[in-house]
Amino acid sequence: MPHALLNNLALLAAADGKFNPLDPNGAGNLIWTLLIFLLALPFMWKLVFGPISAALLERDSMANEAVHAAQAASEQAERSRAEVEVALGNANAEAKKIVAAATARAETRERDIIDNAKKEAEAMITSARASIEAERDKAVATIRGEVVDLSLKAATEVLGRKVDGEDDKRLAESIVNASGAGQ
Repeated sequence: MPHALLNNLALLAAADGKFNPLDPNGAGNLIWTLLIFLLALPFMWKLVFGPISAALLERDSMANEAVHAAQAASEQAERSRAEVEVALGNANAEAKKIVAAATARAETRERDIIDNAKKEAEAMITSARASIEAERDKAVATIRGEVVDLSLKAATEVLGRKVDGEDDKRLAESIVNASGAGQ
């Protein structure tokens, strides 16, 4: 095809017209420019546009990889956040269980302490009552003994003779006990 174009150009140049394609100052300049451009286009494509296109494709590829990496990182971050939320929920639930168990143990211990304190207080009250009762009985026995002794002394004074024998003492004790039992 370039050969046919050159033949046509040569015919036009031989004609006597105003158009001379071989004249670089006239309208032939356009034809030569187009011809040179078409002849240089494969070389320009190979040496200039090819590397530029390859660089642009590589840049697009790297941008797509970066987008995919960012999406993967975002998804991983979302999964990690969800895992952290689940772990936090589990930790909160476990903490609530521990607090509830500790509260239950504390309440049980509190009841045990109160029950033991009540038992000890009741035992102390019972012991105090028994001690008081024993002391009262001892005091009553002492008073009765003194009443018997006073009665024997009074009888000695009234009768004018000494009343201090065992039989007299037993008789006075039975009288004092009989009169004390009625009260």
